[in-house]
Amino acid sequence: MKMPRSNPVARRRRSQAGMTLVEIMVVITILGLVMAAVGVSVIPRLNEARQDRARLDLKNIEGAMKLYYTKKGTYPDTGSGLKALVDMQLLEQSPRDPWDREYVYMNEGGKPVIISYGADGAPGGEGPESDISSKDASAARK
Repeated sequence: MKMPRSNPVARRRRSQAGMTLVEIMVVITILGLVMAAVGVSVIPRLNEARQDRARLDLKNIEGAMKLYYTKKGTYPDTGSGLKALVDMQLLEQSPRDPWDREYVYMNEGGKPVIISYGADGAPGGEGPESDISSKDASAARK
């Protein structure tokens, strides 16, 4: 009985079926460059989105403050803070800013002021680290 010879064309196809290490490294390098380019353009937008969310949160808290004022005739004192809104069930829970810190509440001369200290968590700063305040939002609307 004669052994069948292997087909040289089939043998060549089998040897070319996989990718070489160089080809794989080139693909990984290209993917890395694409990811780096996307990261550079997305990360600043992430900070802007957090600031926008903080401004929206402040508007929602201000709305709850107005309801509180309607019911009580005054805004909560600084000591009660935003907990007073939760106690009256105007908010489900004490709100946290996009950087996962509680908003700061102060009653300044009978007017409520709510502040997020931004990315750095400290008063002051510029850019993404700057404070976001309901006082600034109110002044911008006038």
